[in-house]
Amino acid sequence: MISRNWVSPSRCLRPGLQPLRSAKLPIMKLIRRLLLLPTLSGLVLALAFLSPTPPSDAANRVQITVLGTTDLHGNIYPVDYYTNKPDNRGLAKIATLIRRARKENPNALLVDSGDTIQGTPLEYYHNKKNNTPPDPMMLTMNALAYDAMAVGNHEYNFGLKVLGKARNEAKFPWLSSNTYDKGTEQTHYQPYIVKEVSGVRVGILGLTTPGVPVWENIQNYEGLDFREPVSEARKWVSVLREKERVDVVVIAMHMGLEEDLRTGEINPGQVPNENRAVAIAKQVPGVDLIFMGHTHRDVPALFVNGVLITQANHWGRHLARADLYLQKEADRWQVYAKSARTIPVDDKVEADPEVLKLIDPYHKETEAWLARVIGESSADLSAREARFGDTAILDLIQRVQLETGKADVSMVASFNPDARINRGPVTVRDIAGLYVYENTLVVLEVTGQQLRDALEHSARYFRAFEPGKTAAELVDEKIPAYNFDIAEGVTYVLDISKPLGQRIRDLSFRGQPLDPNQRLKLATNNYRVNGGGGYTMYKNAPVVYRSGEEIRELIIDWVERHKTIPTEPTNNWKLVP
Repeated sequence: MISRNWVSPSRCLRPGLQPLRSAKLPIMKLIRRLLLLPTLSGLVLALAFLSPTPPSDAANRVQITVLGTTDLHGNIYPVDYYTNKPDNRGLAKIATLIRRARKENPNALLVDSGDTIQGTPLEYYHNKKNNTPPDPMMLTMNALAYDAMAVGNHEYNFGLKVLGKARNEAKFPWLSSNTYDKGTEQTHYQPYIVKEVSGVRVGILGLTTPGVPVWENIQNYEGLDFREPVSEARKWVSVLREKERVDVVVIAMHMGLEEDLRTGEINPGQVPNENRAVAIAKQVPGVDLIFMGHTHRDVPALFVNGVLITQANHWGRHLARADLYLQKEADRWQVYAKSARTIPVDDKVEADPEVLKLIDPYHKETEAWLARVIGESSADLSAREARFGDTAILDLIQRVQLETGKADVSMVASFNPDARINRGPVTVRDIAGLYVYENTLVVLEVTGQQLRDALEHSARYFRAFEPGKTAAELVDEKIPAYNFDIAEGVTYVLDISKPLGQRIRDLSFRGQPLDPNQRLKLATNNYRVNGGGGYTMYKNAPVVYRSGEEIRELIIDWVERHKTIPTEPTNNWKLVP
């Protein structure tokens, strides 16, 4: 006998085979048949039976498909703008998968889980250089008839004016049930929508990670209050179930898994309530399906407390698909089975020509900007080893921060290990690939002890030393690489044979051991100053200088003025053993 919460091992179905299509097939026989099917690369499906006896009356059954994207970050064309090479990503290819899914099942909804209007040079150019035309992401998502989008934290990167323009251009609602106008009980965005699909009332609730004030400059979210998501989800799911009388509750959330599902250990480096998918699944009754975002992971299908959870990776590399199977009991629809999988974008998926044509003017404008020559390099520079030793390419950012901010010390992370500056002409594209975020420069007054604390915190990026293993093999994969900061203006040794908190050796400033009470001007970015990556030691440090321009623009300007790029690293730090 099958228990009510029985879940099959992760398997996939042969193309064209619909789960539970035959009501006459005994459940145990169906399970055995499913378990014998081969696993297809990239397609993983989990199937949960929520009713021991599926209905036999086809007239009282319906299948609803919900499609989801997330963390698209401005990717439309299937191209890597930083390398100028084709890449399997973007809404143009996702559009082909969406149209295919809708053809298979017209009872389909389409949602996005946020971080849409930032991330590629295409969106950057639109938002900063030519914001007059409609936002290209909204234009594309309108053409694909999205039903709703949850608001992500990166929607705020360019400020409320740019955000508001894009939101007004969308022909679908931006949802966030936990974002309020400060000092009121009024949500700033629509909290949810209700869609009727083949007679079934489907509620879609939006949630935003509440870490925005930690990562953003205050003017970019001024007047907004980001509330704790679990209690807000409980409140609004109750509204959907009791007031709106929905049959299905779907959450599109710009949050991901907060813990290691094997151990229950909380993932390190998170700000409070940054990711709460597991907590919501466990603590909020009435949720059927969650589309996650924010963490850039491919999660084909998970069941937590009977809630089906999926996530479509990032940059349009996958499309998440969930299928809900419902039966009508009396006057209400009940979900009796549900499944999910993520469908990869690969070489076999053609880009949708209508989307390419729609965005072609934006693409050409972006390419012309990226191709502009701004300087010269006498050697090939690479960021491939920048996290394991000092490199000239990262020293370029350090130099710009030190000079622009008139600082004593600079802290920089390697955001893109694939960044390269080839010998010869240097273009805007090279710098855009080196500094991929919209961070701004901030100079703080800190003590020597605060600097040491920051470097010790950064050193957590590596696990304990093990003889015979390379530095790359000792990286703690739970800590994002963009949180490993490297200092310039001081010399030091990062010794990973030492315990956490005691790894920074021989820390010196201008040839002398750094005094814990020494006052220093430290150049870093606004994300760090606001506490991003767990750098709480900067809290309450006096701000000496703030730049109104992104660090990327400061680097471009520096290269244009100096014409040549330094090609030798300062070798001010090293990793041992």
